[in-house]
Amino acid sequence: MSAPSHNNRTLLIAFAANLGIAVSKFVAAAFTGSSAMLTEGIHSVVDSANQLLLIWGRRQSRKPPDPQHPFGYGRELYFWSFVVAVLVFALGAGVSVYEGVIHILEPEHAVSPLIAYGVLLVAFLLEGGSTMAAFKEFRAAKGGLGWYEAVRHSKDPPAFIVLLENGAAMAGILVAAIGLALSQATGNPFFDGAASVAIGLILGVTALVLAVESKALLIGEAADPALIESIRAAAAGRPGIVGVGHILTVHSAPDQITVVMSADFDDAITAGDVERIIAEIEAEVESLWPDVKRLYIRPQQGAGRIAENPAG
Repeated sequence: MSAPSHNNRTLLIAFAANLGIAVSKFVAAAFTGSSAMLTEGIHSVVDSANQLLLIWGRRQSRKPPDPQHPFGYGRELYFWSFVVAVLVFALGAGVSVYEGVIHILEPEHAVSPLIAYGVLLVAFLLEGGSTMAAFKEFRAAKGGLGWYEAVRHSKDPPAFIVLLENGAAMAGILVAAIGLALSQATGNPFFDGAASVAIGLILGVTALVLAVESKALLIGEAADPALIESIRAAAAGRPGIVGVGHILTVHSAPDQITVVMSADFDDAITAGDVERIIAEIEAEVESLWPDVKRLYIRPQQGAGRIAENPAG
């Protein structure tokens, strides 16, 4: 994937849309008594809180290193992304399923369904606008990768979290409308409660995907293979280096990468030559890959042979 934009425009659009949607849904739920509508209101509140957490996480991740955190605060973004996944599951999916079960066991007939339909239509349009903004940003970042592959390889959680949350929200709105329509057509409020349970299941699946991806980033994911091969080429093609060994990379944030590599230097060169070569490699990598914030090169005899035969 190409470098993400790292700005909060999409998050702010999603926050404003979800906040307005939440208010309208709660007002509609008060008038109609619809369980699915109340569930959708809770869902929008959770989404609004999630956007704020992601904005906070992105802000914290940009704090400079200090003595207690010499590698910086980049993983704050990944931590808060994981918290968002937990909130979607606990407050979004959990409350939705609970509310739906309660209304199935103790059904209440909805009133003023036209208000609910109007609010759902407005909510769908607002969510659609927010989703399009997230869609365009993620499409620009994913390059030639497929959508599933792009989510799997993305190092910028807000980019795919907003997209997946909005997709789940739009699906939830459609389910709420179907549940309300079936309840109205049949006179059986069971369908309204069942819609709440279905919305909860949609959120549960979404939360699971977000949690898996955020956890992988939180514990440390390697950089793009193209970056690793570029660094290898920058070192291997330099006079004075006879072999390049392992190149280990890890993302601390979408734009913060640490690289550790081993290289076999020609025994005939001086220590000063080794220092010069390392400085040249660092300068070239910095110009090619600005996201590489730290590059550590360890002299190791036979490093090239070790890379070719890791088991040996």
